[in-house]
This record gives sequence, C-alpha cells and structure tokens, in this order.
Amino acid sequence: QVRLVESGGGLVQTGGSLRLSCAASGAIFSLNPMGWYRQAPGRQREFVAGITSGGSINYADFVKGRFTISRDNGDNTLYLDMSSLKPDDTAVYYCNVLFVSGLYWGQGTQVIVSS
Repeated sequence: QVRLVESGGGLVQTGGSLRLSCAASGAIFSLNPMGWYRQAPGRQREFVAGITSGGSINYADFVKGRFTISRDNGDNTLYLDMSSLKPDDTAVYYCNVLFVSGLYWGQGTQVIVSS
C-alpha cells in the first residue's frame, strides 16, 4: 500500500520559514516524479513544485526564489523548504507521487501565514 504522510505545517508570520516533509512508504519511489501541491479555501488545488528521479525541478511562478524542493531517496522523503512566506501561501499542502497507475496523495499538512 502506497502511503504518503506530510508533516511540518503550522502557523508562521509573514516573512517566516517552514520546512515540510513527506514520508513515503509502501513502494519504491526513487524512479518516480514527486511533487507538492496546495489548496487554499475557495481555490483549486494547484501545483507548487515537482522533482523527477534525475533531479530535474520545476516550480510554479508564485514560489520561485522562495521555495526549494528536494528529495532524499535513501530515506524516501520529499521536502519543501519555504521562506519569505506570504499570507497568500496559506493552504493545505499535499505531497504526491506519480506512478503508471496514477497519482497518489497524502492527507496534507496545513500552513497558515499570518499578516
């Protein structure tokens, strides 16, 4: 059973930093693309950042220069280092992994950025 568990969310002030983690289990993930998405109240779930098995990285425009995605294949963990946080970053952040069979999601972790 594929399982993704996000952690690290919380309440921070504008300009603050936070590190999100996604612990993966139940499958081999080293060759699969993984990513972070977020969903704010009243909005569609949107792409934040992605990383391939070869280390190719892509970011949404609204987080470039502020967020960094990385992965530790030995530990089966995906990270999102967030800095210069803005109130508009407030959302539930989800980790996912892409398999041939489809996308698998974690339950999400809440990030709240106060004004």
